Amino acid sequence: MTDVPKKIFIDGEAGTTGLQIREKLAQRADVEIVSIDPDKRKDSAAKAEILRQVDLTILCLPDAAARESVALTDSLGAQGPRVLDASTAHRVAPGWTYGFPELSPGQAQEIAAARRVANPGCYATGAIAILHPLVEAGLIDPGHYLAINAVSGYSGGGRPMIEAYEAGRAPAFELYALGLEHKHVPEIMAYGGVRMRPLFVPSVGNFRQGMLVSLPLSLDDLPTKPHAGDLEAVLADHYAGRTHVRVVAAEEDGKLEPEALNGTNDLEIRVFANETRRHVVVVARLDNLGKGASGAAVQNMDLMLGL
Repeated sequence: MTDVPKKIFIDGEAGTTGLQIREKLAQRADVEIVSIDPDKRKDSAAKAEILRQVDLTILCLPDAAARESVALTDSLGAQGPRVLDASTAHRVAPGWTYGFPELSPGQAQEIAAARRVANPGCYATGAIAILHPLVEAGLIDPGHYLAINAVSGYSGGGRPMIEAYEAGRAPAFELYALGLEHKHVPEIMAYGGVRMRPLFVPSVGNFRQGMLVSLPLSLDDLPTKPHAGDLEAVLADHYAGRTHVRVVAAEEDGKLEPEALNGTNDLEIRVFANETRRHVVVVARLDNLGKGASGAAVQNMDLMLGL
């Protein structure tokens, strides 16, 4: 007798994240993807019927649509499935579990038990992976002013940006969100453990996917005036034994490119240091469509469904 596959509904399966989740699940025998007729995507009754049939719905929608889908699921009561939301809508909302299993020792268990899980943002995943252990260990003061820089492949920018780059109409590199109100900042603060709003400066390069998130620090401005090795040791201890997040030695040539982890659910952290100047840059590398989106979603799905 074989186990019955878990039924999954990807609400918004035609978008970038939805398509990648579907691709990752296509060859798996332990899940069955249930789809809605494209003509009925906005038909609440048709969607409700599907929600009653499935074990989990993964929301790959704009924020407003994600909230509508959650309300519809709630209206079904006990007949409604568990929810994994890949939008920004619920990442800091009460009653939602944050879907970063490596955040703390018990986080994976919390995700496994949760009815509602919010998948992290791509930039936030890199920033929180660096910040949370260092703040928790007292090496960074939660009230310390921080600047975070990041670069992503263009696939994270939505359809207009993707089309512009793939049509050759976009620049080789550009800063963006210079109104300094990026949607990932609230979750960086909430789960990175910082009180002072960081100055976050994202950018996009002319490559499809891949990401670097970097945190520059002056060691003498930190509470214990640590050495670079102290930061690296705390990070390595926090992620020891983790499958998808690891601390690796910084390259001796002082260079790092963003695409090496593409197609994986992995995240690497490096501490680049100049002890003479007492400066470090801590860098997280990940695939913005992997650990930053669909890879994390599948990891959370597996935890939620015991797969």
